[in-house]
Amino acid sequence: MKIMIASDIHGSAHFCELMLKRFEEEKAESLLLLGDILYHGPRNDLPKEYNPKAVIEMLNRVKEKIFCVRGNCDTEVDQMVLSFPIMAEYALIYSENGLIYATHGHKYGETTPPPAEKGFVLLNGHTHVPKCVEYENYTYLNPGSVSIPKENSKHSYIIFNGTEFVWKDVENGEEYLRYKLKKE
Repeated sequence: MKIMIASDIHGSAHFCELMLKRFEEEKAESLLLLGDILYHGPRNDLPKEYNPKAVIEMLNRVKEKIFCVRGNCDTEVDQMVLSFPIMAEYALIYSENGLIYATHGHKYGETTPPPAEKGFVLLNGHTHVPKCVEYENYTYLNPGSVSIPKENSKHSYIIFNGTEFVWKDVENGEEYLRYKLKKE
């Protein structure tokens, strides 16, 4: 199993195209989007090459490979133009090393985890800041943002191979962080 995990495209055709180029290069089986796909939101500046219609077209071409959770900027109108489901509040991924709870992060986040058994991984976007923090009952991971990174972070994504998460720069594909799951 090889999954590419990305978040917070916010309508940037430029960074969506780069993300899909990396997806192809990585030869990942699936692309997990952690929400905020088309709209930039009132708190964010317009991302580079803001063009939601182009993003729709690019993502719909690979709809069979995408699974997605809803971000706080995603709406039912967005679902009407995207050919893959985007309105789920969360997705559960079962790996050989335990449960991964994927959600956008505006409801369940780093300091407000969902109720789950000890040892799970909480995977969020929303903050636009890549992160990997081990807490007593869970590990918090964030891929950062594809198009509008914050706190001087990189435009980034994660590759998950079933046992390990690898953060990479979407602009050049270079690795900059790695986390190996621990067997409970």
